[in-house]
Amino acid sequence: MNMLNLKKSITPVIQLSAVLLLGILTSGCQHLKFFPDLNENLAFQEEESRQKTQPLAKTIETHHFQLSGGQNMVGAIAAINTRENDTLSDMARHFGLGFNDISLANPAITPWTPKPGSRVILPLQFVLPDTPHKGIVLNLANMRLFYYPKSQPGQVFTYPVGIGRQGWSTPLGLTSIVSKKANPTWVVPASIHQEHAEKGDSLPSVVPAGPDNPLGLYAMRLGFPSYLMHGTNKPYGIGMQVSHGCVQLYPEDIEALFKKASVGMPVRIIHQPYLTAWNQDMLYLEANEPLQKWAHDKPRLKKQLLKQLHQISSKKDVSIDWKKVDRIIQRSDGIPTPILAQSPDEAEILANAVQMEHPEQLYQQPVVAELKDSDWSIMVASFDNETKAQELATMLNHQGPIIPARKIQKNDAYHVVAGPFKNKKEAVAAAKRIRMDFEINVKPSKPQLISKN
Repeated sequence: MNMLNLKKSITPVIQLSAVLLLGILTSGCQHLKFFPDLNENLAFQEEESRQKTQPLAKTIETHHFQLSGGQNMVGAIAAINTRENDTLSDMARHFGLGFNDISLANPAITPWTPKPGSRVILPLQFVLPDTPHKGIVLNLANMRLFYYPKSQPGQVFTYPVGIGRQGWSTPLGLTSIVSKKANPTWVVPASIHQEHAEKGDSLPSVVPAGPDNPLGLYAMRLGFPSYLMHGTNKPYGIGMQVSHGCVQLYPEDIEALFKKASVGMPVRIIHQPYLTAWNQDMLYLEANEPLQKWAHDKPRLKKQLLKQLHQISSKKDVSIDWKKVDRIIQRSDGIPTPILAQSPDEAEILANAVQMEHPEQLYQQPVVAELKDSDWSIMVASFDNETKAQELATMLNHQGPIIPARKIQKNDAYHVVAGPFKNKKEAVAAAKRIRMDFEINVKPSKPQLISKN
């Protein structure tokens, strides 16, 4: 792709990547279905006034919850206002959410360039899967893992995960952890060698532990042949279908789970898009869009859910708001919502979310070093639109490992410049990754050829 055609060609690439998260092998990622933002239905002045009178919460439970007898829903819906340079991915990681969780809960907010002061819903309330509370349970439908420690009955730990994309699906069924390995090496399978070769990328036979290893720092082998639960060097793919079938966790989450889990522990992998729970005499429904592999099964799954709700209505002698049930299924945003007649509506649930104080720094939020004339750099793209330029720069900053980038205004154009790179070798490697992940043909620039002025 030459630079004359770059401006026209890059726009659809950026729009696609903004939804699919970084373009990291996402051709089979879960289709994110967007619905009208419930935040838009709130009266802004009333909400702003309410926030001013309520104290902000500094902490909230994100991973570890206590369970009382029969409890099958944990956590609380929260909200936070964005600051300059925030992204939904940074907020998701800080609060233990995946990209799917936060993007579906905030469909009207641009993931990579939210306006400062935007109110972001943090869906930190989870309905537990309908399975025995034993070992590890992974629900593919909402890409979330639940761990029930045998030594700590009445407790649950939960983490967002990345799973296999279409054609490389994570398998269903009951298995176990058969081995654990810190600082694993990656023996590249022949199928992945071939896939990369078709894109013009040559992989080594073995990738040692380190920043270029896609397994991250911890791996646990499952009883399913060739499948692992492991970390990742691309943490912003968590909450999406991006892997070759393995289960990926944020680096900090796999480290915590690795220390808790033991060889022989059962691992149950399920696909339950519709989940119900009783909480404080209120019946809740959490709806998630079935993954593409099970999309054809959606009518049956919906029929099964409605049958279950009719049985609950009859047995408990309660009235269900069926129109609300339909709206929740249509929305499929993973937010547990009460469905009994006269229960609070969706807008009220979000309006009463726990308002969080913004931390001084979001966890692992990328910080880009200053670009000096003595550094190698890459002119990635030019835009007439400032937001589009910032969007691409931000996505580059959230690659794994990071590709440092910034937006530079020159005359009437906005340039996206990647760097600094210490030497030509670093710049060439970054250019290759940009071509692979974003399909943008770029070349490194020698020091002093790109100026901020």
